[in-house]
Amino acid sequence: MQVSERTIVVLGTGGTIAGRAASAQDNVGYRAAEVGVADLLQGLPVLQGFGLHAEQVAQIDSKDMDFGVWCALAARCAHWLAQGDVAGVVVTHGTDTMEETAFFLQSVLAPVKPVVLTGAMRPATSAGADGPQNLADALAVAASPLAQGVCVAFAGAVHGAREVQKVHTYRAAAFSSGDAGPVAYVEEGRLRLLRAWPQGGALRDLQTLRAPADWPRVEIVMNHAGAGGAIVQALVRDGVAGLVVAGTGNGTLHQALEAALVDAQGQGVAVRRSSRCPQGRVIAQEGAALPVADGLSPVKARIALMLELMA
Repeated sequence: MQVSERTIVVLGTGGTIAGRAASAQDNVGYRAAEVGVADLLQGLPVLQGFGLHAEQVAQIDSKDMDFGVWCALAARCAHWLAQGDVAGVVVTHGTDTMEETAFFLQSVLAPVKPVVLTGAMRPATSAGADGPQNLADALAVAASPLAQGVCVAFAGAVHGAREVQKVHTYRAAAFSSGDAGPVAYVEEGRLRLLRAWPQGGALRDLQTLRAPADWPRVEIVMNHAGAGGAIVQALVRDGVAGLVVAGTGNGTLHQALEAALVDAQGQGVAVRRSSRCPQGRVIAQEGAALPVADGLSPVKARIALMLELMA
């Protein structure tokens, strides 16, 4: 009996994995988003029983990621996930905002099938390019019956969309899941689960999103020694809809900054309190003036608040 071939769709958005430099020894002075996603797949091992379909959604350096690309990417993911023969989707992406895109996609899609983001810390022209192995691992995750939801496959580890963070500026193993730990490892093309796959429903249905130009403005401010309230006051005057504060420790805030945030909240600005610490979560205290960000990092708390304010 012949088994029908299933498809893995690879959506390209650019990034370092698609970068080029003048020298194979140059891992820093490259131009991101130069190589097409179809070319990135050339030479990778063939997955038995799976076909590949490549589509270029964007071609940008991920530091320039914007709401329009997010919406376009989410729409293409939704389209392909709805196809019966599609086993999963892989997204090639720059590392700088990969954690934000992963969390956004999980928040508006909450897919049952896997959506696997991957990229590289070295350009495609590097003598030590890490992109091909990361992409091969991402394809293996997308093909695995153990995988589900949005995740990041990088340097042999698989991280859930909610926990993943970029924690190093240049090392190949640049991502971590903090104290939660990775969900799985990819070992010679096979997925080894370390813990239960993260669950979580959508924060907002993709179809209910406003046009990108109409998304509510949410900004991030940071607590530090000598922090004041002037930036908060300026943002309120400028019409900001929400503020996420990256507090110190357990979300602690300088008294001047906290006073300004409480005042902003009183004027109708939504405020969420997170921590600038890379591990742990802000534990809510009874009677606190500012609500916590439900264990999210500042950048992910910003996304969650934007989606909440779209109601």
